[in-house]
Amino acid sequence: MKLLGTGLSGLVGSRVVELLSPSFTFQNYSLETGTDITNKEDIIAKITSNHEAPWVVHMAAFTDVQGAEKERGLGEASAAWKVNVMATQNIADACRASGKRLLYVDTDYAFDGAKKDGYTEDDVPSPRGWYAVTKSEGAKRVLALENGLVIRISNPYRARPIGKKDFAHKMLELLQSGQTISAPQDQLFVPTFIDDIARALERLVTTNASGIYHVVSAPPISPFDAAKAIAHTWGCDTNLVKPTTFAEYFTGRAPVPRYAVLANKKVTSLGIPMHDFVAGIEEVRRQESVIGK
Repeated sequence: MKLLGTGLSGLVGSRVVELLSPSFTFQNYSLETGTDITNKEDIIAKITSNHEAPWVVHMAAFTDVQGAEKERGLGEASAAWKVNVMATQNIADACRASGKRLLYVDTDYAFDGAKKDGYTEDDVPSPRGWYAVTKSEGAKRVLALENGLVIRISNPYRARPIGKKDFAHKMLELLQSGQTISAPQDQLFVPTFIDDIARALERLVTTNASGIYHVVSAPPISPFDAAKAIAHTWGCDTNLVKPTTFAEYFTGRAPVPRYAVLANKKVTSLGIPMHDFVAGIEEVRRQESVIGK
């Protein structure tokens, strides 16, 4: 099957392409390949003229949470709105015109994080920061399609990250250089192994799924415990990880959910396994110890 995609050279997309080839072939529309997805005429023409691919996998996004918040006052003129909302509308319009299905990657920041026992796919989004608002608005455009598919992911990580480092490798880099890490003990999230995301995407696309799926790990973990687990897995000094509070750590930063806990029962009920965080980083370390894996 041929898939059209955006953001396929990024942290998540590049691994998806690596794992799902050659069962799938990919056409990446990005600035690197000469396509500006915010240019409506250009992206619509390219998607509608490609008759081989039944799906578009839309992974490109403006993901700078702090940068997005600084431009909140610009509203629809902000970079986050142009990429996360306007470009998504362009791609949705192209899929509607050409009869293609559209998969959109959303974020766990879709919710305000006040609900400690977790959010299901049926919960109504309540984003706080501007980045989260724009991603949620993008998701609305996709779900307005007859067969739109939205997957929500959280803090994706992988072996040998491409482009920007994932949060796990950022922590690891600090620990291996002997620097301390302050991480909240009273915050919960569900960081997700990108290999699991790729396998979930494969299943959802091949079964023509629609609606919303939380493609995340379980059980939830605090950033403090996640940092401790990283230190332990790579043999670093666990005493370098220092506890702090959610309120203290995020003072002066863009608002994010304190309890970004997404339930994953819907996706795991399809027989798609999702690593818990400790198992996930152990697999990352194993892969990084094997040349070419």
